[in-house]
Amino acid sequence: MIPLAKPDIGAKEIKGVVDVLESGILSLGPKLKEFEQQFSAIIGTSFAVGVNSGTSGLHLCIKALGIKDGDEVITTPFSFVASANCILYERATPVFVDVEEDTFNINPDLIEKAITPRTKAILIVHVFGQSCDMDKIMEIARKHNLKVIEDACEALFGSYRGRNVGTFGDVAVFAFYPNKQITTGEGGMIVTDNKQIADYCRSAANQGRSSNLQWLTHDIIGYNYRLDEMSCALGLAQLSRIDTISGKRKTIAERYIRELSSIPGLVLPKVYPGSPSGWFVFAVRTRAAIRDHVIRKLQEKGIQSKAYFYPCIHLQPAYIQLFGYREGMFPVAEKLSKETMVLPFYTALEEKDILVVKQALAESIMELQG
Repeated sequence: MIPLAKPDIGAKEIKGVVDVLESGILSLGPKLKEFEQQFSAIIGTSFAVGVNSGTSGLHLCIKALGIKDGDEVITTPFSFVASANCILYERATPVFVDVEEDTFNINPDLIEKAITPRTKAILIVHVFGQSCDMDKIMEIARKHNLKVIEDACEALFGSYRGRNVGTFGDVAVFAFYPNKQITTGEGGMIVTDNKQIADYCRSAANQGRSSNLQWLTHDIIGYNYRLDEMSCALGLAQLSRIDTISGKRKTIAERYIRELSSIPGLVLPKVYPGSPSGWFVFAVRTRAAIRDHVIRKLQEKGIQSKAYFYPCIHLQPAYIQLFGYREGMFPVAEKLSKETMVLPFYTALEEKDILVVKQALAESIMELQG
């Protein structure tokens, strides 16, 4: 079996976690502060706040920007559902805008048409690690006095015109689930240059605890979104190898592109020299009529693959029930949702594995196309 994803865990990661266990300080200890400081330095922001998931981080961003009941937030329907759910947590309304076919990202040329007097923010998602068009998006946000949240959960290592994703908007979130570029098991990181946002998120992640650090003094209503010390130790070890991990993922993506380019009927991800991808997954497209069959054929050959993101957020049962969405409302996103699949992608993937995937993929597509 060639798995879909596998974390890059070595002796340094194991030692870091064991050291924390032996220290007896398992939460709210020195590793959290160290992880936050190192991460903000790498990304290029003034502040970073560790949380227990990317979803928790996005929720705190919504809260920190004062988005509430009756407000609207413009976002993408082609994403993991958490990017829209976090808006609903505060009873605001996600307003979907269709995406660009080449990048999978929100189409900036459609954003202004979706703005109303109730619009408070734009929540963009750097899908699969590919940066959104931040120049256009930030120009629209400034023109209409809107806040910008960057969901960079899939986009560590991604950049736009030489600048790291996560440094453009008012606040951004990265995530460290085991299939991400680096992992802490579960976990996420909020980054911002705004001290007020950082202070709020740090308090709210820890039950609204006062800045005086007295355990039973709580200034605001908060949540238990803390990131534990074992996770932070794992994250620190991963950060120490970040260049190696990034380089391996880039090399594997390049090998895939080189090997799969000869397969007819397969659309490969585009490479943008000015905005290199963070390479979260390796996503390809084939005809909607055969996509799911190809996935099954690969599974029969011992190769894991998966449809991404299917269905789109607006066609998830909960969203249809809440808002009455129907098929055809965001045609580009829906097209991509029916055509896109991701292939095995992780640092330990060898060239021989890529050749096995190539052969199985070519055979499956040829067989299904007749």
